[in-house]
Amino acid sequence: MPLDTGSVRHLHLVSEADRDDGFVAVGQPSVDEGSDIGAALRAARLFRGLTPQDVADATRIRLACIEGIEDLRLDDLPSRPFIIGYVRAYANLLGLDGDAAVSRFKADVPDESEPLRAPVGVRREADPRFGLILICGLLVVGAIGLWNVAQRAMAKDEPRAQVAQATAAAVPAPITSVSGSAGDGSVPLGAPLPAPVESTTPEPYKTPGLDDAAANGGSADAASAASKARAVALAEAGGFVDVAHIAALGSPFKAKGVIHGAAATDSSGVVLLARKPASLTVRGADGSIYFSRWMAAGESFRAPRTAGLVADVSDPALFDVYTGGVLTGRLTATQTALAKLVKPAV
Repeated sequence: MPLDTGSVRHLHLVSEADRDDGFVAVGQPSVDEGSDIGAALRAARLFRGLTPQDVADATRIRLACIEGIEDLRLDDLPSRPFIIGYVRAYANLLGLDGDAAVSRFKADVPDESEPLRAPVGVRREADPRFGLILICGLLVVGAIGLWNVAQRAMAKDEPRAQVAQATAAAVPAPITSVSGSAGDGSVPLGAPLPAPVESTTPEPYKTPGLDDAAANGGSADAASAASKARAVALAEAGGFVDVAHIAALGSPFKAKGVIHGAAATDSSGVVLLARKPASLTVRGADGSIYFSRWMAAGESFRAPRTAGLVADVSDPALFDVYTGGVLTGRLTATQTALAKLVKPAV
């Protein structure tokens, strides 16, 4: 179908089939004419006596794009691949070399997305010191990594060795048996022992003379006489009884040194007298320390009326107990509740 050129009377166009590569009309401007490819195409179009509309009708490119190519107004043109196709079609229409026109366009309007090329004759050489520094860095990092691995391995092996030693030490010796001297029986060695008795639990306190008083109708004199008689009998039988102390039971209290503790008006009537140097600690019901001292021989402690006090001594045999102003005995345990030493009302 023939190309509809409208009202164009003298359209000197060269078709793709009839164009002879390298043939240009005498005096026709080339693609190198002018300041850019747009000016070269405009000069060739004017040489052939064509208007922008004639070129638009022949190439079927919008008139605004033809004018944009001649002025290189890229904002009015489509994307770069379309512009390159328009420039090639425009040049071929005017009998020019389309590839040369495209090359001129790319030189006039370089693509910003393409990387810059190095100048001709310049060769980029790497710094030899960079490779040496990189190798040294890799060696240092590898040495640090190996050291950390070795440290972790040693740390894991050490607890295992300690556990193995502790396990070997904790394994009980095998139970052996020896033949008894009588019969054919055997005596096992290493048999488990019974659990020890709780040593921190104090023995129940027993008020001195209470049994004698109950047995003699509650008479204090009869109880004292019975106690002395029993002590003398034990001494004569070889028992370890302090006869002089038993004979002194019921004797009044006489201060032989400093009296610590409560005043006489606030006293519960119980006094602890140290016969020899020993420690004395008095604690409250909540465990707080009420009094603590290394008592010298002759020093005494007057117990207050405070409830729940407990006396803790280093040696109970070194403390005489005075109740109601008279000697009633000695402490029998390292821990004694002071309330149990109070003389009961008769």
